[in-house]
Amino acid sequence: MDELTAKARAAQGYARAEYSGFRVGAAIESSDGRIFNGCNVESSSYGLSICAERCALVKALSEGADGFTRIVIVTDAAKPAPPCGACRQLLWDYAPNINIITIAGERRAEFSLKDIYPHPFGRDNLQDIKD
Repeated sequence: MDELTAKARAAQGYARAEYSGFRVGAAIESSDGRIFNGCNVESSSYGLSICAERCALVKALSEGADGFTRIVIVTDAAKPAPPCGACRQLLWDYAPNINIITIAGERRAEFSLKDIYPHPFGRDNLQDIKD
């Protein structure tokens, strides 16, 4: 198991999934080799919950990291779970070329963000605003 996967698994142990029971850990790697991990943190006001992927990304950004290369997402689900729509959007904004590795038990899936998010909303759309 590589360091990125090990850190994602460790983060999963801190998940606060009191409502869904769906514990997720993530670890994201910046182009300079630093690794930042995160877990999902749920709220009784469900919309305030944060996913592990966004937690890891925001930690990395707040530490000055940039140029992300890979993210590993670990769950206890029956099959590997890709990032949700909100996570895909934030990843697109800050890591459009990232490779995604999802792991559930011994099962693993890998793909690029561009493969699972073919028509993203982004910076270019905001430049099209008319006065």
